[in-house]
Amino acid sequence: MINIVYRLKSPKFFEESIDEIDLDGVIVRPTYLSICQADQRYYQGSRPAEILEKKLPMALIHEGIGEVVFDSNGNFKSGDTVVMIPNTPFGEDVCRANYSYNSEFRGSGFDGFTSDLIKMDCDRLVKIPDDFNLQVSAFIELISVAYQGISKFSELAITPKDRLGVWGDGNLGFITALLLKERFPDSQVYVFGKHQENLNLFSFADGIYQIHNVPSDLVIDHGFECVGSVASQSAIEQIIDLINPQGTINLFGVSEYPVPINTRMILEKGLSVQGNSRSEREDFIGVVETLKKNPQLFEYLEKLITNVCEINSLNDLKEAFDKDYISKFGKTILKWNK
Repeated sequence: MINIVYRLKSPKFFEESIDEIDLDGVIVRPTYLSICQADQRYYQGSRPAEILEKKLPMALIHEGIGEVVFDSNGNFKSGDTVVMIPNTPFGEDVCRANYSYNSEFRGSGFDGFTSDLIKMDCDRLVKIPDDFNLQVSAFIELISVAYQGISKFSELAITPKDRLGVWGDGNLGFITALLLKERFPDSQVYVFGKHQENLNLFSFADGIYQIHNVPSDLVIDHGFECVGSVASQSAIEQIIDLINPQGTINLFGVSEYPVPINTRMILEKGLSVQGNSRSEREDFIGVVETLKKNPQLFEYLEKLITNVCEINSLNDLKEAFDKDYISKFGKTILKWNK
């Protein structure tokens, strides 16, 4: 079957390519996609030149849902709405697939979801209920990243979880704080950020603080860094200052460059540092089940949607990326009409 793939050839330049797609496995037609900061780094050309040369041309986007067109094994029905899992394992490993060197990731290691049709294995898809908000469902992948990190934290933390601090007032910080409040309703969840207008959206949090105006007597039991880039250094420093002994520091932010960490205080306080990246099938299932049981979460997650762009052409796709880049907060959703 003929399939058209829309790839980024060079920064800010998309092109159409015609590929063949075999009718085995599951064929999905994308319906709603979501732009991630990682997509923007490719689009803007802010990744190192050697990385861009190696990876491009490549179809972007790793957050999205679609409609099943055909399933050769009959596990899905035509018309089922599914969330697509971008992490793709190849072979077995002793570690989780999202941390395995035997896995590849769509929109990073190989083509993402910007195409007319996508061929996927059955275990790379999770069916979602018909009554789910489709625009929010487009970024279930991002929610699943926070979900898997919180699940790991639940297993690692040995001290009380009475006061949980989240650093970062962006999308991931919002989602992480929201899921923490859902998972640990009796805990106090505090959010630390730079932008008061963003912090005001965290209405579910027990406290919001600008990072330069934190009460001198405030302490936390565990910290979650959702800042990324070079700014993560100051976030980690503040977590180390405020955290109680034997707490955990959970890192989510991505930086292109090494970030210094005060190891002396990590040793002195006996802290555990946990890295979190990507997610796997069980996390997607966990998010879908969480949203089923707590439909009120959709009302909060809708606040993250700042742009909804209908995509009928490559020019629409370019304009959507440009609009998303201007937005300093929230998610840009692509209604994929290709």
